[in-house]
Amino acid sequence: MKCPYCSAPDSKVVNSRPSDDGASIRRRRECLNCARRFTTYERAQLEPLMVVKRSGPREAFNPDKLLRGLVLATEKRPVDQDLLRAFAYGFEDEVQASEIRSEEIGRRAMTFLRPLDDVAYIRFASVYRDFDSLERFIEEIRGLKDEQ
Repeated sequence: MKCPYCSAPDSKVVNSRPSDDGASIRRRRECLNCARRFTTYERAQLEPLMVVKRSGPREAFNPDKLLRGLVLATEKRPVDQDLLRAFAYGFEDEVQASEIRSEEIGRRAMTFLRPLDDVAYIRFASVYRDFDSLERFIEEIRGLKDEQ
């Protein structure tokens, strides 16, 4: 760590302790050149989960967007809104990568909705899979019926 007083490149850590409820570490350092002491703070820098859109651009994952889609799909359905919130806001923690395709988010959301409510599942699937005809709706509903 560079000394803020003399700009020497080396210092030694004299004392370390957790700070901010363990969210950071406070370090007391001593410059090896001028012997002056100074404090530094070390924090984890979390990289946001990046979503690769169908058209190619990337954007930071927004749990509110996912939650909005789930809420629309479950509107007027007997689905606990707390479950939807827990899924949307816990989603980023479940992904073990730095980026995810938007199609994968939709697939996981459908997998989540499937056991909760068939109607909500179909509503979400109709937007996610971009149903373009009544036949496509019927085909998806038949698939649900065959699974039961």
